Amino acid sequence: MSNFGLVVIGAHTGEYLVDEINLFKSKKILLVEPVPYNFQKLINNTKLFNNIMYCNKAVSDTNKTNKFYFVKENSIKKLGKHWASGIGSFNKNHILDHRYKRFKIEEEDIESIEINSVTFNDLIKEYSILSVEKLQIDVEGSEYNIMSSINLDEIRINKILFEYKHFDGTFKEGKKLDEIKKKLLSNGYILNKIDGENILAEKRI
Repeated sequence: MSNFGLVVIGAHTGEYLVDEINLFKSKKILLVEPVPYNFQKLINNTKLFNNIMYCNKAVSDTNKTNKFYFVKENSIKKLGKHWASGIGSFNKNHILDHRYKRFKIEEEDIESIEINSVTFNDLIKEYSILSVEKLQIDVEGSEYNIMSSINLDEIRINKILFEYKHFDGTFKEGKKLDEIKKKLLSNGYILNKIDGENILAEKRI
């Protein structure tokens, strides 16, 4: 079992993680990304680091094979938003619900694959993770499923940075977010909303 510096679930292409990775370059890092073309770019963008492990799976609260939806690579330029490649979800409607007058996503722009879904506990076992200094989760609405399944009595996680804006549906916050906030507070975390999308939970002790 090893202490990990950084674990990122929803690592995307890695280009926006380089500064963060540099903070943990002397420690083990795990980057998880399910979208095939993002995963290849992730490896290419971080190949100069020798302390990174990669996982090309989706993380949820169950271990099974699921249909996973994402924006087709050749539709990204047409849609005119670079962040479109980061909208991957088990729910196709979550992607379609991003549609607005400047982002005209259609059914034909969405691709699906059958992908292995693993739990956070599966990751702990597979990569022999004893503790994590910083866990980042950005998984387009699946944050609740992952965070509700983590047993914080069994693993030490010093910081958890997670996207909260889709907790109770696309662009919705409600009871599920409240539940996770209570879980974190009861486990000794201080919560800080750092922007309009993300919350940082830091262990007090």
